[in-house]
Amino acid sequence: MHLLHRPLLLELRHPFRIALGMRTHTNAVRTEIYLGGQVGYGEAAMPPYYGETHDTAAVFLNLAQEILKNKTYPFDISVIMAEIDLLMAGNHAAKASVDIALHDLWGKLENRPVWRLFADPINPEKMPATSFTIGMDTPEVLREKVGASNDFQILKIKLGSANDREIIRTIRQVSDKPIYADANQGWTDREAALDLIYWLAEQQVQLIEQPMPKADLDAAAWLTARSPLPIFADESFQRLADLDHVAGCFHGMNIKLMKCTGLSEAHRIIQSARARGLRLMIGCMTETSCGIQAAAQLAPLCDFADLDGCWLIRNNPFKLPALLHGKIQLSEAVGLGLTIDDVIF
Repeated sequence: MHLLHRPLLLELRHPFRIALGMRTHTNAVRTEIYLGGQVGYGEAAMPPYYGETHDTAAVFLNLAQEILKNKTYPFDISVIMAEIDLLMAGNHAAKASVDIALHDLWGKLENRPVWRLFADPINPEKMPATSFTIGMDTPEVLREKVGASNDFQILKIKLGSANDREIIRTIRQVSDKPIYADANQGWTDREAALDLIYWLAEQQVQLIEQPMPKADLDAAAWLTARSPLPIFADESFQRLADLDHVAGCFHGMNIKLMKCTGLSEAHRIIQSARARGLRLMIGCMTETSCGIQAAAQLAPLCDFADLDGCWLIRNNPFKLPALLHGKIQLSEAVGLGLTIDDVIF
C-alpha cells in the first residue's frame, strides 16, 4: 500500500456559530491509499476544539505510511487499525482518514459497496432522514438558512446562548419541520435547562444533544432522568472506551467517525450500545462527501442521522450524495461510491 495525504481548507457557506465559538472554515486532510490499481479515499475533518491540525495530521499519517507500506491484499482492516491506533495517542480524525480510505479501497478491490462489507446485514431501506444544521445567527440569517433546507425534512438548531427561545421562535415563524436541538455544552444550570427542555418539547423539538458541560455527567444524568425528550451525548462521548462511563447518563450518543477513529470502531460502538439498550445518532463535522458517505454506510443501523456536513461547505471536491426525501441514498456503487466533482477540480 502507498499512502498520500494533502491538506484541505473547507470553506463554510455561512459563518458557523455554536456555543463553543464561531468559525468560517474547517481544516481537513484528504487521504489516498493505493493498492492493486485502485485508490481508496479517506478524510480527516478537524474542527479546532479537538486539537488536531494540518501539521499534527501530517506527522501522524507519515508514521501510518510506515505501517501500510508492507500491507497487501487481502487485508484485515481491524488488524491494521489496531496497529495504527497504537502509533500515537489522540489523532482521532487522522486515524479515521486511514480507516475510511481502507474501507473505500477494500470495497473497490472486492467490487462491492462498503455497506455490504459488514458481517451483520445493513438495509439501505432503513436509512434515517438526516437533519440540516443551522448555527446561531441573526433572525434574518436564520430565516435565510431555513430557506436553504428545502431538501431536508429535519432541522438541527444550535442552542446554548441567552437567546435560545428567540432562536426557536424565529425558526417556528418560517418552518414547522421537526427540530433536533444541540446545546454544545452551553447550558450550565440544570434546573433552567430542564425548564427550557419542557418548553422545547412544546415547540416540536425531538431530542436534545449535549446540554451540559461534557465533564458534568452528574448533571447529564439528572436531566436524563427527568427530561421529556431524549438526551444525547456528543462531546461527553468520543470512543468505545467511553461507553461504560457515560451509558447511564444519557439516553443515547452521537457517533462521529472523526471522534472514534472511523468505521471499524463506529460499528463496534453500535453493537455495544445496542446491547445496552441505548439510542444512536450518527453525526459529522463539516466534511466533504467522503466523510459523509463513509458515515452513511452505517446510518441504517442508527435511529437518527445528522450527516449534512458536505452541504454546509462551498468547495466539496466530490459530488454530493444522492438525497431523496431528506435521506442519503446508498447504492451498489463500489467502495464509498465517490465521484470527483469536475466543477471544483
